[in-house]
Amino acid sequence: MSTAVTTLIVDDEPHIRRLLNGALTRAGYRVMEAGTARDALAALDEQPEVVLLDLGLPDRDGLELVPVIRKRSRAAIVVISARETTEEKVAALDLGAVDYVTKPFDTEELLARIRAALRTSLTADGGRASVTAGPVHIDLVNHRITRSGEEVRLTPKEFAVVAELARFPGRAITHQQLLNAVWPNDYDRHIEYLRVVVRNIRQKLEEDPARPTLIVNELGVGYRLMGEV
Repeated sequence: MSTAVTTLIVDDEPHIRRLLNGALTRAGYRVMEAGTARDALAALDEQPEVVLLDLGLPDRDGLELVPVIRKRSRAAIVVISARETTEEKVAALDLGAVDYVTKPFDTEELLARIRAALRTSLTADGGRASVTAGPVHIDLVNHRITRSGEEVRLTPKEFAVVAELARFPGRAITHQQLLNAVWPNDYDRHIEYLRVVVRNIRQKLEEDPARPTLIVNELGVGYRLMGEV
């Protein structure tokens, strides 16, 4: 993965966190951990793309967290719990989780479910999971960008801007939308942040950065990624 997908593990059992951390790290994910609901909500500031959520937390029932996370984050929520009743599973899914895995679990199956959850999250509102634009291919599930078959390394902020544009190729994404998505916790957001990042992206992806054809300006509005629609 050129810019690692960030996964937040929320579980009060240290040995479960260690197991998941090891499997996810080996698979190329960036991993964060939380042992309580309070720590989990604080960790949302780091913008994880996936939350692996246990329901039996010491300070709050995990089911209560699902709608809270949904309101504060675009992360795909995968519940991992020892609770096996149909009622619990239905409740979690109805509240906004995209999958429910019971303990004990197979790590390879869990990794496959995480990949599926990412695709579901990306395409839930009509967005795309991958885009090709000339020699550039953007894989949002695996956080991988190639140009003429060669992998391109972007910073996390650069990838976040590309990802926001690539979910809806051909659509103008406003400056404010991009600032909200990429700098959600910066109260003094300024469009100059965005211009600097877009300039750096063009240096890495465009044939001629001075005459961009991949990421184009929409004067006074924002930017548009000219990918295959």
